Amino acid sequence: MEFPRKTATTKQAGDAAEDRALAHLEAAGLRLVARNYRTPGRGGGEIDLVMRDRDGTLVFVEVRRRASASYGGAAASVGAIKQRRVVFAARHYLARLPQQPPCRFDVVALEGGRIEWLQAAFDAG
Repeated sequence: MEFPRKTATTKQAGDAAEDRALAHLEAAGLRLVARNYRTPGRGGGEIDLVMRDRDGTLVFVEVRRRASASYGGAAASVGAIKQRRVVFAARHYLARLPQQPPCRFDVVALEGGRIEWLQAAFDAG
């Protein structure tokens, strides 16, 4: 007896995209510091990956996955509201540290089989 194949849930697909992005960044020399960092309470923010670059820069990474480039694609889906939430979470994360390292906000966009790493994709401004 053969069972119908189950399709991946949105969470499973998102986790797989984060796994792929993490492997890509680690291969480029970045080191994982935290994964899925969330601020407490409602209405806060989340950071998919917090990485440390070779030069000591703390890198806050938003991972976006889209099946295709329709509607602007994965990178274009990181709009102003999402950027504000990531910056909010990053400020919360940094407040716990004794010293403020240099920081940047990157986006890893996965579309179809392609992966694109956008360094300094937006700023905290």
